[in-house]
Amino acid sequence: MKDRPALNMIREGIRSGQLGPEKIILDATSGNTGIAYAMIGAALGYPVRLCIPRNVSDLHKRILRAYGADLEFTDPTLGSDGAILEARKLKEENTARYFYPDQYSNDANWRAHFEGTGPEIIEQTGGAITHFVAGLGTTGTFTGTSRFLKEVNPDIRLISFQPFSPFHGLEGLKHLPTSIVPEIYDETLSNDELTVETEDAQEMVRRLAREEGLLVGPSAGAAAAAALEVAKELKEGVVVTILCDSGHKYLGFDFWDETEE
Repeated sequence: MKDRPALNMIREGIRSGQLGPEKIILDATSGNTGIAYAMIGAALGYPVRLCIPRNVSDLHKRILRAYGADLEFTDPTLGSDGAILEARKLKEENTARYFYPDQYSNDANWRAHFEGTGPEIIEQTGGAITHFVAGLGTTGTFTGTSRFLKEVNPDIRLISFQPFSPFHGLEGLKHLPTSIVPEIYDETLSNDELTVETEDAQEMVRRLAREEGLLVGPSAGAAAAAALEVAKELKEGVVVTILCDSGHKYLGFDFWDETEE
């Protein structure tokens, strides 16, 4: 899911002339968009510098380094906001050196989902979708997909979710009341807003692996938990959510060893 907006933002940078052969791609990330930047940058020949919280998973760091990204670690207690502030500082210190797509403020982020993810959902459900559930991080997935779905069918219910508290283990998601709110976020789109506890998301991660054969990360577990909460209240309908991250990058986390009571 992060490859789509990352590629769209880089393509737009090249098209507009903001990203030239002398520039370094710079952005803040909690991990997965950074991996997309690093992969695409390597393929296109652009160096990539990423500001990232120090407490992201070791495998995220290894993947980023494998692609050749230069990592600037930030205070883990500040989450993605600390990475955003550091990226802005680096950009201000040397504007000419960097192409700063700023995934939290770049319309090319949400447009990747308006033009791609939304149409795919309509196609794959045969237009039968009644509810769309998505988490809030950069908010690009929810904003772009929801805008498309709303145009196709205004009756589709659009439900956003975020972590229950400011300190959580759901990498990639933001607790918006205590965070820098992304400029691309359109709060008018949400018909309902949910919160998910980290422990509930982790339990769902284990269930999806052991009951469905789906190896996903905590943010995807949170998405499944939120979607099931929506589905429990329905007599009929088609609820769509997005399992936006694979689980292999989180296999070192302790929650895999826990057992259900």
